[in-house]
Amino acid sequence: MSRTPTQSDPDNAAVAERLEAFAALLDLAGASYYTARAYRRAAELVRGLGAPVAQLVRSGRARDLRGIGPGIEARLVELVETGRIEELDELEKEVRPELVGFGRLLGLSPKRSVEIGQALGIWTAAELREAIEAGRLTSVPGIGPKTEEKLRAGLAAAGRPRPRRGLTLNRARALVDGIAAAVGGVAAGDPRRWADSSERLAIVSSDNNVVERFAQLPQIVAVTDGGVGVTVEGVPVQLVTTPPEAFGTALLRATGTDAYVEPLEPLPDAPTEEEVYARLGVPFCPPELREEAHRRAPPPLVEVADIRGDLHCHTTWSDGKASVLEMAEGAIARGYDYLAICDHTPSVGAVPGLTADDVLRQGEEIAAANEVLAPFRVLRGIECDILRDGSLDLPDSVLAELDWVQASVHGGQRNPAREITARTVEAMRNPYVRCLSHPKGRIINHRPENALDLAEVFEVALETGVALEVNGLPDRLDLRGEHVRRAVEAGVKIVASTDAHSVGGLGNMELALHTARRGWATAGDLLNTRPLAEILRR
Repeated sequence: MSRTPTQSDPDNAAVAERLEAFAALLDLAGASYYTARAYRRAAELVRGLGAPVAQLVRSGRARDLRGIGPGIEARLVELVETGRIEELDELEKEVRPELVGFGRLLGLSPKRSVEIGQALGIWTAAELREAIEAGRLTSVPGIGPKTEEKLRAGLAAAGRPRPRRGLTLNRARALVDGIAAAVGGVAAGDPRRWADSSERLAIVSSDNNVVERFAQLPQIVAVTDGGVGVTVEGVPVQLVTTPPEAFGTALLRATGTDAYVEPLEPLPDAPTEEEVYARLGVPFCPPELREEAHRRAPPPLVEVADIRGDLHCHTTWSDGKASVLEMAEGAIARGYDYLAICDHTPSVGAVPGLTADDVLRQGEEIAAANEVLAPFRVLRGIECDILRDGSLDLPDSVLAELDWVQASVHGGQRNPAREITARTVEAMRNPYVRCLSHPKGRIINHRPENALDLAEVFEVALETGVALEVNGLPDRLDLRGEHVRRAVEAGVKIVASTDAHSVGGLGNMELALHTARRGWATAGDLLNTRPLAEILRR
């Protein structure tokens, strides 16, 4: 374990991909939900590490990482030392990921795909396609003509397929970035526009040998007749090949929505997107703004380098995984000037919340951290629940002592518009509230947006000076781009925050920032691009 790392050591992205593949196959094999989840979380942890995981493994320090137990450590050692995980290889033989992945693309459950394979003696995507086209599936118990017709329709749509539900932005970008890096291409589709939920995933390449390399990637278990790769989870990834002299044209087409690209057609061939726009006589458009038809010159959108601090994160005082000092050190490593600790209050219910006494005691810990970290500043903050009547979960006497107060609705997200709006704007009128957290309350793929009347919220925000949050948690991204644009046009200030529950979660700033960019936000529209003195000014 102590030998010097070699150039053949897998990088963090490659290790994370294998851990995710292992988690997916554990799911298909019927393993415990918690076991598969542990491997997925380990993959996320490895992907976000600032140091090579191989070095930690070889020095015997893998278990220093939060959430890495002996089982996952053993898999990491095996992967770093041999480049493979033996149990993963065995699961691939047992579960037949090619069949399962293609079946998922067509709408079949993993269990049903395996049943079809066993009944008909088929194990590949090509064999499943042939069986559907030949009408053989009705001989499988439980499959009738209607199911077979749906599968035929799925085959017909396989030229430009969509996953059964969109991937969250963090998963979509990790998938396409990993594939693009492996084949020497560029990630495109919805993830390149930083869409909240990705259905169209694409890679653009001008390499003559890319098709073969693409098909052999561990992430890709099957390739359709149309050249679309399929993951074990049934997610389609389109490979776009193009001559170098038309690379920019292909990339622009593969990135923008149809609504954006079609009015620009016919696109001239050019090696870069910048040249395509120049030949069209149209100002260059950042990928985030290629949603709807327009030819306008965009403003200078906010950049990561503009961010001075993060105004929403959690610690072990509530449901976070790191201490105040650890979170602050993570923020310093990102070049920030300040970080607001905003743990929950008791009425959140599902997780521990801070009482008034807890807030005072946490203040002592924050003060101690500030003595060590100056001139960096840890702000005393809170994510305070908005109660049913619009009052806040802590008394004003406590809130008055804090540097930053976020107000949040957690329960009652399905209440009628009049109720949830009245509750929210009442809280915004509290003199100590500085920001409204995740205003629309959605959980992507799980809970729709609430009925909050944003027009009324904008009016009250202008009246009170309360900012609205773009929450960077991958399954929130709330406010979303369209709402950010409306807020910016109304003159409402925005805060791009991570809602980080770990040091790695501070990386959610990139997701929050690009979501703000999708709303045409500039650095001047964001509050946390400003120096500490302005943040502290009420």
